[in-house]
Amino acid sequence: MCSIIGYCGPVADEAAFQAGFERTKSRGPDDSRVVKAGEGVVGFHRLAIMGMTPEGMQPFSLGGSYAVCNGEIYGFEKLKRELTEKGYAFQSGSDCEILLPLYREYGADMFAMLDAEFACILYDAGTGEFIAARDPIGIRPLYYGYDAGGTIIFASEPKNLIGLTDKIMPFPPGHYWKDGKFVCYRDIAGVAQVCHDDLGAVCASIREKLIAGVDKRLVADARVGFLLSGGLDSSLVCAIAAKRSKAPIKTFAIGMDTDAIDLKYAREAADYIGSDHTEVIITKEDVLNSLEAVVELLGTYDITTIRASMGMYLICKAIHEQTDIRVLLTGEISDELFGYKYTDFAPSARAFQEEAEKRVRELHMYDVLRADRCIAVNSLEARVPFGDLEFVEYVMSIDPEKKLNTYGKGKYLLRKAFEGDWLPETILWREKAAFSDAVGHSLVDDLKEHAEKQYTDGEFEALRQKYEHARPFTKESLLYREIFEKYYPGQSGMVADFWMPNRSWEGCDVNDPSARVLANYGASGV
Repeated sequence: MCSIIGYCGPVADEAAFQAGFERTKSRGPDDSRVVKAGEGVVGFHRLAIMGMTPEGMQPFSLGGSYAVCNGEIYGFEKLKRELTEKGYAFQSGSDCEILLPLYREYGADMFAMLDAEFACILYDAGTGEFIAARDPIGIRPLYYGYDAGGTIIFASEPKNLIGLTDKIMPFPPGHYWKDGKFVCYRDIAGVAQVCHDDLGAVCASIREKLIAGVDKRLVADARVGFLLSGGLDSSLVCAIAAKRSKAPIKTFAIGMDTDAIDLKYAREAADYIGSDHTEVIITKEDVLNSLEAVVELLGTYDITTIRASMGMYLICKAIHEQTDIRVLLTGEISDELFGYKYTDFAPSARAFQEEAEKRVRELHMYDVLRADRCIAVNSLEARVPFGDLEFVEYVMSIDPEKKLNTYGKGKYLLRKAFEGDWLPETILWREKAAFSDAVGHSLVDDLKEHAEKQYTDGEFEALRQKYEHARPFTKESLLYREIFEKYYPGQSGMVADFWMPNRSWEGCDVNDPSARVLANYGASGV
């Protein structure tokens, strides 16, 4: 990962600006630079992944214009060749160096041309204006706020903007900001035309497009590793990568010391694909001692996000401290496309599709946020094959009747697509367990028990009333909210609400986000 910041006018408080930018130094520990851009400034903390020479350092400049980008632009070589033919010269192997020439040629239309996970800020010297943009899913973070004088400020994380603005908001994915307004250039969740291919064709396309999504994310000048939970999604990413790699890939799994559900499945998958596998074992003390740091680095109060981040943060911390890996491929975004345990209760195909659209549009505040922060705070970069734009667009277009769980097994299309020698049958067809639960049921139980000890029933009821937006509804949610407010006072609007099953569906009106409380959880926890 890297960290970017752009103050689009005179900096009102230089000390606060510098302090804010320094808060995300771990996203880019290799080098830092802030340059004056017109009346404002742009800054960059670098984690070198592509074009690792000093020439790859940002901000990139072209005729007095500047660009900073936290991202990976896939297939940039073709665009670079086309730009070279137009007379542009390049100094580095960095994919992001193409942004300023692209902008000069195509203006804001360039953003729809990118196959990328990115957040960027540009300064156009010709017009004296700033432009910012974010990828259609929001895999790379970007936030904004206005200073007291009305000047807009963009930054990679909310913590960069504390002390600079009264209200911090996420930059909407699939939008660019220009001329003082946000413009949608791609709605990845919207479906222009429903795909009515038969089951065989659908599964073939899913397989082909996911393989392509993994392939392009294996390209890096830095070392690549893989998170392997033993669940379907991460196991498929690892299986594809193992087939495409000449040497054994490096996989990592984490579990509690008492009741880790997924470690045995991760080991089984690793043995099958022949990976160089590492297990990280954690304790109750590790979890509770990390809780406040995790809430602070996430910038959320959401229960699901925090629970699932405990294991992810600790495994990434171990990878950072014990290896030279800099890039991690993960299995996020599959659930939003193919379904959770709770979407088995969808009352109709239309309801399933509407829920998927809502989840994809909100991903940047929940699962994608979790992966970014847990990985980036440990000076690593996340790549998400299930978030490949062509893959997401295709799966969202599939007739939702085919995505409903009428097969007696969730995510049937994805499983069916990879029948064969990709994974053991026991992995390919095992029931889904939630990541936080799969690290060990005790992880969630320990967090809930810890929260119960913090408040009496009376204290809980009194304290929760302080919050109008996203009011805490359990002692655990209150604990997380109070830690959040310590670091991000009054900024709960950065997150829409709690990531929970759709309470309006029969069987889903529950008070805990864990799939363990649903009637269909069944064999997921074994």
